[in-house]
Amino acid sequence: MNFLKRFRFAGGRIAKTGIAVFLTAFVCELLNWPAMFAVITAIVTIEPTAADSIKKAFVRFPASALGALFAVIISPLLGDHAITYALVAILTIITCHKLRLDAGILVATLTGIAMIPTIHDHYVATFFIRLGTTSLGLIVSTLVNLWILPPKYSPIISRNIHDLYVKTGNLLERRVNEVIKGNSLHLETKMIFTDITREIDKTNLLCEYEKEEMKLHRSSRKALRNHHYHFKKLNLLRQIHFHIGNLIYLPVHDKSYTPQEKDKILQAVHSLKNILHHPSYDMEDGHFLLMKELLQEFWEDHEELHNRTMESIRHYFSCETILLYELLSIHDLLEELNELHVLEKQHENVLEKSLQV
Repeated sequence: MNFLKRFRFAGGRIAKTGIAVFLTAFVCELLNWPAMFAVITAIVTIEPTAADSIKKAFVRFPASALGALFAVIISPLLGDHAITYALVAILTIITCHKLRLDAGILVATLTGIAMIPTIHDHYVATFFIRLGTTSLGLIVSTLVNLWILPPKYSPIISRNIHDLYVKTGNLLERRVNEVIKGNSLHLETKMIFTDITREIDKTNLLCEYEKEEMKLHRSSRKALRNHHYHFKKLNLLRQIHFHIGNLIYLPVHDKSYTPQEKDKILQAVHSLKNILHHPSYDMEDGHFLLMKELLQEFWEDHEELHNRTMESIRHYFSCETILLYELLSIHDLLEELNELHVLEKQHENVLEKSLQV
């Protein structure tokens, strides 16, 4: 059971595809219709959300009609030859693209190509039967996607967000260590940064899927609240990641930090990392003292730059000033994240009390 739960998301999608194919083929048998075209449509119509299936169904039906029409027209003229397959595919793709039916190009092309060997006579009847089987595949797969095994995105999103905050904390500490030591950007550090960027985008896509599903299914207050806070946490994570991105591409100079400066910065970064790792993003009093020291260091560096003569200034912000600024900016975002988590727990407690009453 644990093994099945671990792959629940992927298993649900596969199960829905299997159910849609079975039901589509079964209905085709009852109607004495060829099942191949309906099954092809049912397979490609299963989408991550039911909303996507419904939207794309209105595109795929006319697109499939075009594919079937080209097959019925060209196949009797040229026969079952290579040029027939090529012409049907090319004309279907071009026409669908011109009519902005891009979401249906795949199923339309498959429908047209698969029809060529089966067209012998009764062309009009064959055309409408193919439309019927295509419609059947669209309807069955959409209903299966809507009512059977609806996806539960919230646990996946919550787990992804926590893991991403942990990875972000590790990346922050790794990159600041490189900057402090005067090392250039390591390839592995850049790869980690890119991987986190990709994972944030994937999680954001899951949030969009969840939002679309909520339009079709009646959602509880708890589910709506979770979606709201997931979105806010992901937005804060994206902002933190942006500030780390500024450190990723920060040009490292040969500035030698004093032992005291290194100690202050590394302690502050370690504290920021611990907050990013904590499930509640709790901040201890010692952390605020570290941030206060960084802020004082930031203003001292800024004052030093300000006091230089204009002839000697090449940059208005030094590498050290930018580093301190980015760390302080991340601290501000973590304060906001902590407040958001506290507010989330308060709303959760209020909701539980209202349900008990």
